[in-house]
Amino acid sequence: MRVTVMADGVDHPTIDCAAQTASALPLIIWLSPAFPVGSFAYSHALEWAVESGQIRDLASARDWIDGLVRYGGLRNDAILLAAAWRSVRVDDHAGLSECNDLALALAGSRERYLETSAQGNAFMVAIEAAWSCEAAPAIEGDIAYPVAVGLVSAAHGIGLTATLEATLISMLANLSSSLVRLSALGQSDGQRLIAALLPAVKGLTAFAMNSKLDDIGGAAFQSDIASLRHETQYTRLFRS
Repeated sequence: MRVTVMADGVDHPTIDCAAQTASALPLIIWLSPAFPVGSFAYSHALEWAVESGQIRDLASARDWIDGLVRYGGLRNDAILLAAAWRSVRVDDHAGLSECNDLALALAGSRERYLETSAQGNAFMVAIEAAWSCEAAPAIEGDIAYPVAVGLVSAAHGIGLTATLEATLISMLANLSSSLVRLSALGQSDGQRLIAALLPAVKGLTAFAMNSKLDDIGGAAFQSDIASLRHETQYTRLFRS
């Protein structure tokens, strides 16, 4: 069944979520560079790491981003996404709100907050414009990007494993692209970086599947410091 909603005087279709429970195909669209969330504008502080010489080749890039997957922001994002997904599936709106509040509070710098909230807000705007789903609960104010992805995937009946794997790979691809644009890596090394980190992504996915919000934590302090240093970096390509 498809219904029509009115937005700014224009008819927009509302997606029949039940018809999509067997397919994760929408994830390919939502997490592609073409989806208008502005991910290309953020480097997660890699720009400062390159400027300071801490990332200078494939080996140092792999070590830095592997730390984000195992101990840093990507690990926490996976936990938050899973918590948001589960909250939507059991209609726990209070739990979803708590998850989002925590995700925003965990932003350790102005740029980290901008990175997650700007992408999350843009994601929800694009979803509402073309992929609206009656089962998707509303959140007041800013929404963190991993929470937004978890919310929408759950509302559309897409499985948690597929959502986690696709989101993490998308995040890795964006970080790799940032390093290529910063001339820290060539195109081939950018692909080698993603391939080398696939086992870590699979491990994080398996962990996040059974995680709780109490599992959130981290030890990627250099990445957090890099984010703070990037705010005053003299020349910048990226917003974070």
